[in-house]
Parts: sequence; structure tokens; C-alpha cells
Amino acid sequence: MINFEDFKKLDLRIGKIVKAEAVEKSDKLLKLKIDIGEEEKQILSGIAEFYNPEELVNKQVVVVANLESRSMMGFESQGMVLAAGDEEKPVLLIPEKEVNSGSQIT
Repeated sequence: MINFEDFKKLDLRIGKIVKAEAVEKSDKLLKLKIDIGEEEKQILSGIAEFYNPEELVNKQVVVVANLESRSMMGFESQGMVLAAGDEEKPVLLIPEKEVNSGSQIT
């Protein structure tokens, strides 16, 4: 269990995928460029087995915007895209209706 103060540290935002491409030499990773309002973030996501890059462009997704960056396959990942379900078929979390990129999840 975490307390509410720790939960408030998460910066969950709506982002719009503006570019998506496969990561060379990886069957799992897609490299996404995501507009989160005041900036764009590059996020690597392990969803390549379930989503084609072309179908993701212009989709809105939920992003952890303040996750510490880390290197994956030689690229910097600057956040996390949230998905639900199990490892067999994760489903991206998307807003019910389109909202402004960068909108905070409250």
C-alpha cells in the first residue's frame, strides 16, 4: 500500500502519439513520440507484438510523464504508456473522448 502523498507524486497525463516506429533488433519494443502538451517525450513501450506502429499514430494514451528516464536498446525512454490486461494482450488506456494533450489525470 502507498499513501496518498506518494500517489500524488505521479504525473499522469493524456498524450497524443505523433510518431511510432519499430525498434530495430527488438520484437517487443516500439519507439513512440508523444505530445504531452508543453513538450514531446520519447517513450519505448513493449507493445510491438500487439500493436502496429501505423495504427497508433494520432491515438491518445495515458502517460506517466514524470518517470525517471532510462536507456533501452540504445534509446532513452522518458516515461511510460499505461496499459491494462495481461501479458497475452495488453490494452492501451485511452480517454473515452478526445481531450487536450497534456491534460492531467485527476
